[in-house]
Amino acid sequence: MNEILRVEHLKKYFTKKSFFGSKSTTVKAVDDVSFSLKKGEVFVIAGESGSGKSTIAKLILKSIELDSGKIFFEDQEIDNKQKNLKKIRMNCQMIHQDPYDSINPRMRIQNIVSEPLEIHNIGNKDDRFNRVIEVLHEVKLEPAEEMVKKYPHMLSGGQRQRVVLARALALKPKLIIADEPVSMLDVSIRAEMLELLQELQKKYSISFIYITHDLATARYFGQRIGILYLGKMVEMGPINQVLVNPKHPYTQALIDAISEPDPDNLHRDKKIRINEPSDVDVYQGCRFRARCPYVIEKCKEEPKLEKVDDEHYAACFVKLD
Repeated sequence: MNEILRVEHLKKYFTKKSFFGSKSTTVKAVDDVSFSLKKGEVFVIAGESGSGKSTIAKLILKSIELDSGKIFFEDQEIDNKQKNLKKIRMNCQMIHQDPYDSINPRMRIQNIVSEPLEIHNIGNKDDRFNRVIEVLHEVKLEPAEEMVKKYPHMLSGGQRQRVVLARALALKPKLIIADEPVSMLDVSIRAEMLELLQELQKKYSISFIYITHDLATARYFGQRIGILYLGKMVEMGPINQVLVNPKHPYTQALIDAISEPDPDNLHRDKKIRINEPSDVDVYQGCRFRARCPYVIEKCKEEPKLEKVDDEHYAACFVKLD
């Protein structure tokens, strides 16, 4: 498979000021992150809240400006030139975490789904209506002819997320960034939504960046994974290889945090017990060293992603066995 997206050394820092403005700190939301995505592939970006996952999505879509680094879409660098922005925004769509906040509650479903077609001046009114009906059928919102007349408040949470998916599909994108697309849904319908995403991804060979903190859904949907911690990619590789044989303590800690369906396992010893953060500068040396049970003196230096196996990389001086 050929690459459809490549990001190189992305950096985005934010300045955080105290309440009275007397003190400011720098938050390194994304710090020297690089990865690539192949055509038709699902690449998972996983990590806890505040790790920088959504910031990466915004940088790719150019909704916020990066401090440094490069983004390539189909081997063409995406900068602020109008034609480049149009290319990435036509071919790359986003599914947000909260389906109610990401759609206009005053618009009918027909207008919500057809909005990107209107923005990019695609087709006439009849063409757009036919495309809306087509994608509503694709996401299994039936009867589509009745759905187009409704408003978001008349739908369930799962139905609203299908509307968001339909809007993303309207332009026939080559890449979809799904930011926690099932975390706001009831557990009973998460599997249905994931099956639908998987079905559409295979049918149209859409490339996906799947952003999540839930490794259970990541393993079901993804093919490769990057583990993000405080803006740094600490482990990356084929998803089964990374989750079955993790080499970074933070990855193992995320695995240990997966809910246990068997009550007998609730009190089992975790492989990694995260230490309480100590009062250290987290941006000096290894980001995880303040919480890591295996910290050594060398961790005061910053580890780089190094190959530990076939296509498997980890940024750790004490790699797990």
